[in-house]
Amino acid sequence: MSTFANTDLPGTSKDNFDDFYIEVKEIEKRDSVLTPIQQIDRLLRPGSTYFNLNPFEVLQIEPEATIEQIKKRYRQLSILVHPDKNQDNKERAQKAFDIVNRAWKTLENETARKKCLDVYEEAKERTDYMITEKRKKLKKENKSFEKIPEDDPAKYKHAIYVMAMKLFADMERRRQQLDQRDQEERKRKREAEIEEEEKRKAEKEWQKNFEESRQSRVNSWHDFQAGKTTKSKKQKRMHGMMVPPKFKPESR
Repeated sequence: MSTFANTDLPGTSKDNFDDFYIEVKEIEKRDSVLTPIQQIDRLLRPGSTYFNLNPFEVLQIEPEATIEQIKKRYRQLSILVHPDKNQDNKERAQKAFDIVNRAWKTLENETARKKCLDVYEEAKERTDYMITEKRKKLKKENKSFEKIPEDDPAKYKHAIYVMAMKLFADMERRRQQLDQRDQEERKRKREAEIEEEEKRKAEKEWQKNFEESRQSRVNSWHDFQAGKTTKSKKQKRMHGMMVPPKFKPESR
C-alpha cells in the first residue's frame, strides 16, 4: 500500500490519483529491470553517496514493502550486479554489490528498518507541516484559491522523498560526528595509556639502576667510614706529640 493511498489531497480526485499511482508503478517496474550495467551506473552515479544512504532507494522498493518483498528485491539486484556476472566491470560491480548488500543488511534488521521507516514518517510530517504553512500564507494574502505545487500528487511524493533524503543525510552526519568524537576519545585514552606506560617503564628502570648500584653505594660508604676512622686515629696520635711553634718572620 502506498503512503498516499489514504491521503485526501485538495484538487485531486480518487480517479486522478489512481491513474497517477498506476503510472508511477509502471515507471518503477520499468526501472526495476535495468540491465546490470545500468544498475551499476545507477548505484555509482554522481551523488550516489548521498542517495545510497536511503536503503529503500538503493533497492528501489517502497518503504511499505514487507520483509519478504524486500528480500526478493535484494536477491534480484544482487544477482544483477554480482561481480561474477560482470567480469568486464568487476571492480565497479563489487562496489555496487557492496552497496546493495549493505542496504539489505540495514532493512533485514528489524530495529534498523524501523528507524528508516521513522525517517519516512518524519519526512511526511514535515512535508505536511510545510504545506500547511504555505496554505496559511496564501490565506493571509487572500490567495486561498491558488494551488501550491504539492497539490500535485507527484510533487507531493517527491517533496516527501526529498525531505526523507535530507533526514537520512542528517542522520549520517550525526553518526559521523559521534564516530569522530568516539575516535578522538579512544585516541586520548590511548595517549594517556602510553604516557602512563612510559612513566612506569621509567620508574622501573630507575628502580633497577638503584638496585644495581646498591653494592657500589655500600662499598663507598664503607670506604668513607674506613677513611674517617684512619683520619681520626692519625689526629689522636698527633695530639699527643709536641707541635712546634709556628715561625713568625721578624719585623723590622
